[in-house]
Parts: sequence; C-alpha cells; structure tokens
Amino acid sequence: MDNSTIIAVASIVMAGFTTGFGCMFPAIGEGYAVGTALQSLARQPDSSSTITRTLFVGLAMIESTAIYCFVLSMILLFANPFWNHFIADSVARQ
Repeated sequence: MDNSTIIAVASIVMAGFTTGFGCMFPAIGEGYAVGTALQSLARQPDSSSTITRTLFVGLAMIESTAIYCFVLSMILLFANPFWNHFIADSVARQ
C-alpha cells in the first residue's frame, strides 16, 4: 500500500470512530440530564422554569460536543489536510 491509501483508510476509520463515539456518549449524557431534570421537576414543581431553562442550556452544551465530532469527521472525509501533503510528496517523487 502506498501512503495515500494508508491516509485514506486511516481517515475513513477515524471518521467512523469520531462519529460513533461522538454521537453515542452525548446521547447517553442527554438522556441522563433529561431523566435527572424530570426527577427534579417531580420533586419541586414550583421551580419548573428554572430547572427547564438550565436543562435546555445544558442540553445545548452537550449537543455541541456531538456537532463538533460530526464536523471533525466531515473534515477528515472531505477536506483532509493530510491529502495535500501526500499528493504533493508523491508528485515530487515522480
């Protein structure tokens, strides 16, 4: 295998891991946050506006982690900065 094939395989595998783990763990965290918020709402319904507002801010922060992982995987697949280096290196060798 040449260097460009190794970079292609590594990019595809790492994009898969990034998307998989980057979506799995934030989803678990969001489920835990919603469950805890529902328990808090059941115990103190008077403070529902504060709990709900804090929940939505926390969910946005958790979701941003998944979005960053998705963006990173798209960069690895479509705008990989390593491609230009190895293509220029292979052209220089010829």
